[in-house]
Amino acid sequence: MARVFVDGRNLETAIGVREAVQADGHEVELVESARDIEGRLGRAEETALVLTGSPDEPVATAMRGLFETEIPRPPILGVAADDDVEGRRRLADAFDLDDVLALPLDADEVRVVLEAQLDRFQLQRETGIVGRTDPVREILERVNMIAPVASTVLLTGESGTGKELIARAIHRLSPRRGKPFIPVNCAALPESLLESELFGHEKGAFTGATSLRRGMFELADGGTLLLDEIAEMPLPTQTRLLRILESRRFMRVGGDREIEVNVRVVAATNRDLRQAVEVGDFRRDLYYRLNVLNIELPPLRARRDDIPVLVRRFVAEFSRAHDREFRGLAPEALEILLGYDWPGNVRELRNLVESMVVLAPGSVIRPEDIPSEIRSSRGTSIVSSTELASVGPRALETATGGLTDLAGAPQLEFVFRTLIALKVDVEDLKREFEAYKTRARQLSPAAEPFDDDWPGTTIEVEDGSATVIEPAGDRPSWPTPGDGLGSAAPDDGSSADGAPDPGDDGGPTIRFRPGMTMAELEREAIVATLRDVGGNRRKAAEQLQIGERTLYRKIKQYEIDL
Repeated sequence: MARVFVDGRNLETAIGVREAVQADGHEVELVESARDIEGRLGRAEETALVLTGSPDEPVATAMRGLFETEIPRPPILGVAADDDVEGRRRLADAFDLDDVLALPLDADEVRVVLEAQLDRFQLQRETGIVGRTDPVREILERVNMIAPVASTVLLTGESGTGKELIARAIHRLSPRRGKPFIPVNCAALPESLLESELFGHEKGAFTGATSLRRGMFELADGGTLLLDEIAEMPLPTQTRLLRILESRRFMRVGGDREIEVNVRVVAATNRDLRQAVEVGDFRRDLYYRLNVLNIELPPLRARRDDIPVLVRRFVAEFSRAHDREFRGLAPEALEILLGYDWPGNVRELRNLVESMVVLAPGSVIRPEDIPSEIRSSRGTSIVSSTELASVGPRALETATGGLTDLAGAPQLEFVFRTLIALKVDVEDLKREFEAYKTRARQLSPAAEPFDDDWPGTTIEVEDGSATVIEPAGDRPSWPTPGDGLGSAAPDDGSSADGAPDPGDDGGPTIRFRPGMTMAELEREAIVATLRDVGGNRRKAAEQLQIGERTLYRKIKQYEIDL
């Protein structure tokens, strides 16, 4: 039974809500202001708020503000005289409501919607999963469906997205909740010890086995076993694991007797197992056996609206842990965190908040308290050696544009490592182009030397309406930039449209026209640079000061025909 606060300012609607909610046995209380709610949240019982008036009124805003302080936030519902589902959805998004009921009220709809939101809230409280974005709601719904059954589950997603938290949530909501939950990191154990840890060993099975040892499968009997970093499991151990999943029987290392167990296996990995199967690092039959039920966790950058909630949660957690009084983040600091890409996902955010709580001199975290690499960077994805090992020849060919024809895995890994190592910041490139445009307007119509940002480059302004950036010196002939690089350029000294090209020395040009977008200007820069270096993408990437991998992506994005 939940306690439901109903905004009583619109009495007729409030009474309709109360009658519908009381029919399900919930306790309903009509409230007139935030003072009627203050100090009554955060208790053991479930709570919810139904706003019967406009959610932007001061009274409604104050009520919502009280609920916002709770993590996870109890459900907040609104009402609207709008039969359009999309219109109600827009209202919910505008005021961060969990759902909006249509007027006139339908008692059955009120009960169903409220019950669904209370179930979600209770699920978040039990599992510790924080967030209100659509990806988080979908994960919660999937966990709720998966938990009661005994099938094997495969959790996928980038490192730091909370796969172990989801595995614990599945166990906690399952009939096995009273039995052990045992996590095993397959990457942290050497191959020689992994089988002994998983299956146990008999006394004298190998040097140092001075006594019988029960393995993780035995210890987790009746409960749940999380096999984290499953992609790092050696092939011989994968074979034994496949047999256990099929028969629920195994033998200890050095044993001669089969042991039967009832264990639910949840596997987790940050690698693409399908690619690992293609290159022979992972057994195909084991992949199919593990991938019965699947949950893919989104990266933090795909649910940025959850960042403020997570920050508040972590600030409160570490303030208590380190006995420091913190009110939270300044708006400017939060903007910086919202603009960062979080390659380490929630784990990176949690560690950052802890360091700021410990090191920040004041009670509010300000921009200067954020590390410089976060303030000045949008986040660069970090690819580990284990992730590199999952890249198959087909994926590598895609990443390199088919330019490599290497025979062995070491060479493939070297090429891919080189691509990953090249850092990229497209924003810097855009700022450079803005600087070029500004300087171009300041120059006289006569050709003048450009500054030292691009040595040996000159710029020319035609009639004050167009700018030509022209590399100086001899250049190889190359097609003019147009729809692609495949069209032939005129060699008679004229431009692509037939007009004479002032000062043309046969080299490539970048034409700026007022009204050009940055994307168009970026495309012209890439085309001209490729022409200038004879199509050598490594040299072009160096001149453009971007990574070769990013250059390849831009070539595909702008459909530049090589």
